[in-house]
Amino acid sequence: MTQLFAKTRISAAGLALAACMALAALPAQANVDIQQVRSEKGITAWLVEDYSVPIVTIRFSFKGGNTQDPEGKEGLSELMSGLFDEGAGELDSDAFQIKLDDAGAEMRFGAERDRTFGSMRMLAEKKDEAFDLLKLAIQQPRFDAAPMDRIRAQIVSGIVANQRDPETAARVKWAEALYGAHPYARPDEGTEKSLATITADDLRDYHRRVFARDNLNVAVVGAIDAETVKRELDRLFGDLPERSDLRPVEKVDLKLDQEVRVDYDLPQTSLQLAYPGVPRDAPDFFAAYLMNHILGGGTFTSRLFDEVREKRGLAYGINSSLVTQEYASSLVIGTATRSDRAAETLGVIRDTVRRMAEEGPTEAELAAAKQYVIGAYALNNLDSSSAIASTLLSLQEEKLGIDYIDRRTALIEAVTLDEVKAAARKLLTADPAILVIGPPLEGTKG
Repeated sequence: MTQLFAKTRISAAGLALAACMALAALPAQANVDIQQVRSEKGITAWLVEDYSVPIVTIRFSFKGGNTQDPEGKEGLSELMSGLFDEGAGELDSDAFQIKLDDAGAEMRFGAERDRTFGSMRMLAEKKDEAFDLLKLAIQQPRFDAAPMDRIRAQIVSGIVANQRDPETAARVKWAEALYGAHPYARPDEGTEKSLATITADDLRDYHRRVFARDNLNVAVVGAIDAETVKRELDRLFGDLPERSDLRPVEKVDLKLDQEVRVDYDLPQTSLQLAYPGVPRDAPDFFAAYLMNHILGGGTFTSRLFDEVREKRGLAYGINSSLVTQEYASSLVIGTATRSDRAAETLGVIRDTVRRMAEEGPTEAELAAAKQYVIGAYALNNLDSSSAIASTLLSLQEEKLGIDYIDRRTALIEAVTLDEVKAAARKLLTADPAILVIGPPLEGTKG
């Protein structure tokens, strides 16, 4: 959950930051000069200096997100992520947000399944004031009762509203079916019951266990030099515990070969299919990635788009994606179609997947996929300071190495047609898990 509360005041510094951010998009570039800096206390960060606009962006994460919520207190990390700008140190909620507004800084925190993250964008000339506030938020969040009750009520309101949404009901059933008793099966935002049990002491305990230096990745981009970054790293993170205390989480194999139905009287049926995936660090990751691009990841050029949309007009769009998480991986296909043609659509998808598993792609398809995947990387990942910071953080989290961007093209070019065919057989010969949301559908396991 990312908190984006509107402020009642817009300071001159805030207006200046907004104006600079409008100019902050950078030309997409494959050559990014990444420095690894290490503070006196041993905290490391990846830095890209850029003085084209007077903005500094910092993004950081701690391993341990929703999976670290104790049983019965699901939603704890989600609740906590909404409270970092609601008071820290000696500043209560109002005082903190006034100072944040006056500093012209933009602060975000959030929780995902595997990580808790934070970020700040600030004017370079106001970075001292901004970093002071970020330090307080990271090290001394208050978790006061009034803001805690207010953020909890907002989350509960969303949960109650979503209970009437068939997509939400389907998401819950789907996760439970795929992951069983694993923490991935639990709702990230928790439940009304679990949220009601969470106390400020629970939040402090989570913060103590997860916010630690051995658990930290940091990326910094913008108008700031390496020596300044080193000092700020110690100021922001140097007083955190040296070691985290994470609860053990096991890897989980998806429960495939099943059908999950959420019957709902809709004119449109949503379909989702889950196949095995590959971990991000697997030797055949790029073979699987290119295969998926040809199958459905390439959208307008993919086989699934051609068969489902172009040839038959069964859906407006269809896509497939490799989902790589800390404890599970999958290849997921999703689309929506007219309910009276849902069985036909599912049959076309299954046939297209079977052909890919049996025959693999052609040389021409692989060459086109390589060209696109190589060329699109800079556009999608390196076109702004925020995008670069997010990319640097992801590369650290996935342990891909500081030279990954330089090596990436060669890694992709080295993939052979036989390797892609092997990846197709490995992932697509399994019987998938199938989710159907809509009117009752017969024959979905053809």
